[in-house]
Amino acid sequence: MRDERVHLASDNEALSGETQERPVSGVLSVDKPAGWTSFDVVAVARAVVGVRRTGHGGTLDPMATGVLPVLVGTATKFTDRLHTAMKVYVAVVRFGHETETDDREGKMTRVAPPPSRDAVEHALASFRGVIEQRPPAYAAVKVGGRPAYARARAGEQLVLAARKVQVSRLDMTDWSPQSEMRLLVVCSSGTYVRSLARDIGRASSSAAHLASLRRLAVGAMEARDAVPIETLRREGRDTALARLREPSDELLVLNDRYMREPADMLVSGEAVS
Repeated sequence: MRDERVHLASDNEALSGETQERPVSGVLSVDKPAGWTSFDVVAVARAVVGVRRTGHGGTLDPMATGVLPVLVGTATKFTDRLHTAMKVYVAVVRFGHETETDDREGKMTRVAPPPSRDAVEHALASFRGVIEQRPPAYAAVKVGGRPAYARARAGEQLVLAARKVQVSRLDMTDWSPQSEMRLLVVCSSGTYVRSLARDIGRASSSAAHLASLRRLAVGAMEARDAVPIETLRREGRDTALARLREPSDELLVLNDRYMREPADMLVSGEAVS
């Protein structure tokens, strides 16, 4: 969970192969694979498109998959506006213990008996709407000018300040005998699903962490339309250019089906690694 901000050079700065006569600009929706950092995806997109001024519009942790908006050329100026777009996730929460990172990759820190399904369903109600949420200690948010995760790795004991986030939809779509549940989450930018997992566990008189996560949408960009990274590598620049979208207000608008359709239909067929 390192700092994944990308160097943004001048608009006209190019890699070999960038066309100076017709500057390349737009937003590319990439399906990030598990195990990749957001920076890894940006590096591939930059090499394929041939434009040095390339960044991403919302970090995904390495274990997560799904929509990662990659902004190219002058479209990088759209980054702050893109951060206001609502996001959709399908998450698997595992009960029984917490970890230092609030996900499956951290060391176990607390153990508790798993809760009943009824207890969890009751707890979910308190996490809908505008809520106060404390980010994980291992987060990119800055503390005294340094990312929180860097301080946590150095051994500092951090308790980050809570902040308000919007959770517009939070529905359980599956419950397993192994005390895992699958959730559909529709939320504002700045919401940590890892924190939701941790806090739902505590509100259920148990302990929990995020076992897996897939981002289904960022505004109008959806996973079903995102280009897989291997396709981008294989098919190259022409495919990337054909998939670039103009930065606009329309790109920020989430499809209302994520609020209307049954949650189990929305997550059907979505593999969560």
